[in-house]
Amino acid sequence: MNKNSIAIFGGSFNPPTIAHINLAKQILDKMKNIEKIIFVPVSTKYNKQGLAPDEDRLELLKTICQDHPNMEVSSLELNSPRQLYTIETLKIMQKQNPDKTIYFIVGTDNLKELETWHAANEILQQFKIIVLERDNDIMEKIISNSLFLKQYRESFIKLNFNKIKLSSSYIRQKVQMGEEIKELVPEKIYKDILKIYKKEEKISLN
Repeated sequence: MNKNSIAIFGGSFNPPTIAHINLAKQILDKMKNIEKIIFVPVSTKYNKQGLAPDEDRLELLKTICQDHPNMEVSSLELNSPRQLYTIETLKIMQKQNPDKTIYFIVGTDNLKELETWHAANEILQQFKIIVLERDNDIMEKIISNSLFLKQYRESFIKLNFNKIKLSSSYIRQKVQMGEEIKELVPEKIYKDILKIYKKEEKISLN
């Protein structure tokens, strides 16, 4: 099968975990047409509490991708003077890769809110969505309960994943409590994560 597609994996990656990499590997394994996955971290302009500095999260992802030739990281949203809407990010990625099909990866937590996103109809009309089921969520049930999502059923792709219940917030909590995280994050960024998130804890206390 021709590798004629790219998957965009957006998120805060605060910090990246083995779960992020595991999911990316599974997508590449199950969808043979996908040439690469591009991680697109959101910037600190995004209205989210407790984000580590943009450059720190970017470097963590870059370090991980060095070991995975079919994974890349983009600073597109970090370099933008304002927080980009998802549709803007996807259109820019499409323009940069005009001969590729663009997939967008979302969790079922985001799927439930997708109708409220800016230009949600354009996203679903122009791009394919790879859905990651989280916790006890069922993609088909979420879609069937939404008149909006049902209109675009053909845009959604569900893959059967080995779920890892591991969140970035859990990693941060363990770091701040002085607990071990070595088995929960990629080895190459283990020490950097300890430095960054211990530092962030000290800043938040002042």
